Amino acid sequence: MRPDKPLTPFELRVYGHYKVVHGCRIALAFVLTFLLVRLLDVPEGTWPLITLVVVMGPISFWGNVVPRALQRIGGTITGAAIGLVALKLELWSLPLMLLWCALGIFLCGYLAQGKRPYQALLIGITLSVVVGAPPGDMETALWRSGDVIFGSLLAMLFTSIWPQRAFILWRIKMAAFISDFDRLHHAGFSPNLLERPHLETPLRTMLGNMEKLRTLVVPASKETRIPKSILDGIQTVARNMVCTLELQINAWWASRESHFLMINAVTLRETQRMTHRMLAAIELALHDGNLNAIQHASVRQAEIVDELRRLMKETSAGKMHEAPVYGYVWLSLELAQQLELLSQLVSRALRK
Repeated sequence: MRPDKPLTPFELRVYGHYKVVHGCRIALAFVLTFLLVRLLDVPEGTWPLITLVVVMGPISFWGNVVPRALQRIGGTITGAAIGLVALKLELWSLPLMLLWCALGIFLCGYLAQGKRPYQALLIGITLSVVVGAPPGDMETALWRSGDVIFGSLLAMLFTSIWPQRAFILWRIKMAAFISDFDRLHHAGFSPNLLERPHLETPLRTMLGNMEKLRTLVVPASKETRIPKSILDGIQTVARNMVCTLELQINAWWASRESHFLMINAVTLRETQRMTHRMLAAIELALHDGNLNAIQHASVRQAEIVDELRRLMKETSAGKMHEAPVYGYVWLSLELAQQLELLSQLVSRALRK
């Protein structure tokens, strides 16, 4: 999929209720699979249904389902092969069969600590399913193995019909984060307020929402081929911005004297307006995939950074001796640099 594809109003509406959409998809897939199993009179017909729910149930995004289904197929084939050998060995010697099964489960436990724990667990699960057949009953064992593979393929089929994309949801959630950050930034530094606003709870909520987005990074990277490091970098910068904003608000409201001094500082007020414009540009890019607004805002952002550095020198020289003022100017410079880095990472992600 194109990373810079504009988000349509329909996608915004659907992904706003993606849990409901996922529930409807898996319910319809279950009913159709059940009818297919009944019409074809598939032996051991419960296994395609179980596999369908296991593969599709916990995850709804294309970038997750395909690797999960492929791992399930690979684990099923390996576990089935070990199980079939075990059934054959049981006809000759039960202790030898138990030793073989123990080796198979050892392999399952060993590989489960590696990079593909799900596939390793499927080896053990399939082995358990196959050896549960009557001794020497290869037909039942083969049907069970084939049914699991059949269920995995059906899960991929139903997921591929208008698939939900983790990257689209990630863009929507990230744009919502930028919007919330802009709103809290405006509320924290509004010149119309006489007392400090209580923003601790919304700031903690923003950090929590950003942490939840980590579950979308891996499938989004697989869907778009965007390096995972770029998406991780965006979320790391976003979390740092929230922490910087909280410290900025503390410095802004530290004392009445420094507060009024900063309100009348032209450079600081212009920095706040530039922050608003940059946030709006990033949010627009996440929604529309258009990077022109970010490029225009970045030019003025670089000028603001230079002005803040000059102001830092004046502050350290003693022209503004208030510690909260110095701290706020330094944090403003830090936030401006974080915004510049965020805009660059978003541009790289959408351009990819």
